Amino acid sequence: MRLRKIQNTPVAVTELGFGASVIGNLYRVTPADDATAAVDAAWDAGIRYFDTAPHYGLGLSEQRLGAALRGRPRDEYLISSKVGRLLVPNEEPHGVDTEGFVVRDDLRRQWDFSRDGVLRSIEDTLERTGLDRLDIVYLHDPDDHWRQAAEEAMPTLAELRDQGVIGAIGAGMNQSAMLARFLCETAADIVMLAGRYTLLDQSALDDVLPAAQEHGKSVVAVGVFNSGLLSRDRPAEGMKYDYQDAPPELVARALAIAEVCATHGTTLPAAAMAFPHTHPSIINVTLGMRTPEQVGRNVELHDQHIPDGLWDDLRAQGLIRSDVPAERGRGRE
Repeated sequence: MRLRKIQNTPVAVTELGFGASVIGNLYRVTPADDATAAVDAAWDAGIRYFDTAPHYGLGLSEQRLGAALRGRPRDEYLISSKVGRLLVPNEEPHGVDTEGFVVRDDLRRQWDFSRDGVLRSIEDTLERTGLDRLDIVYLHDPDDHWRQAAEEAMPTLAELRDQGVIGAIGAGMNQSAMLARFLCETAADIVMLAGRYTLLDQSALDDVLPAAQEHGKSVVAVGVFNSGLLSRDRPAEGMKYDYQDAPPELVARALAIAEVCATHGTTLPAAAMAFPHTHPSIINVTLGMRTPEQVGRNVELHDQHIPDGLWDDLRAQGLIRSDVPAERGRGRE
C-alpha cells in the first residue's frame, strides 16, 4: 500500500489506516478473536498505520492492538495514540462505561493536558500496548482546554519529538477551527480531522486545510462517512449523520451524490473514501475496522479508481463546493 510522508518529518503512513476504536468495544462487544483477526487482515492487506487512544474502551483498544501487533517487525508499522484523558480508578463504578464503550467502568477518564499528565499518559499507553515507543501522539479533543493544551501539552510533545522519542505530534478533533490554530500557532506536525472534509461537509476548506498548506503540515482524515450516511451505495432515512439521525435534506443530497457516482461507474462509499485525497495536504484516511470482513471491504473501496470527472460533475451540480481542488492523485512521497 502506498506511503505518504508527514511533511517535514521522517514519518510516513499508509494512505489507509486502521482505526482501533471499534476493537475497544465501541457501541457493542467485539470478541477478542475478531479484534486480532481484523488487525491480522489489515496487516495482510498492507496497512501499516494503526491508531488508538486510552479513551477507546478505557484502555481495551490499546491492549488489544498491542497484543495483535506483538511479534510484528516494529520498524514496519506506525502506531499513533493520544493524550489528554488519563485513566484513573473509578471510585463510583456503575458496572458499564457511559461514553459509548461496552466495558466495565472500573476506570474513569480524567482530563489532563499538563506536562505531567502527558508524560504519564504516554507511559501508561506504552505499558498497555507493550510497545517500546509511539510514532505519532495527538492531543485528544482539547476543545475546552486550548490554553493548557497549546502552552503545556504541545511543548511537552515537541520536546519528546525533538529528542527522537516520538516521530510526529499533533491534535485530533471533530472541529476544524481549533485544529487550524494548532497548525498555525504550535509545533504540531499533523492533525486528525474528523468529519469536516467529506462529501457532505467541506468546512475544513475555510481554516485547517489552508493552514496546513501555508505551514507545510499534514492532515489525517477520519469520519469520512459522517457516522454512516455515506457508507452505503443508497442512503436511506434513519441513517446517522454526525451521531444523530440524518436530516431529510442531507439524505436527499447524499442520494443525489450517489446517483452521480453511479453515472461514473463507482459508488458513494468509494467516493467518500477517495474524496479527502482531493486535497494535497490530506495524506491518509483512517477507518474503524472491527472484523476481517470490514477490513476487506474498506481495502476494496480504497483501491477503486475514481475518475476525476466525478468531482467536476459534483462541483458543476453544486453538490460539493466549487473550491474543492481537482484531485492531484494519490502516490508515494
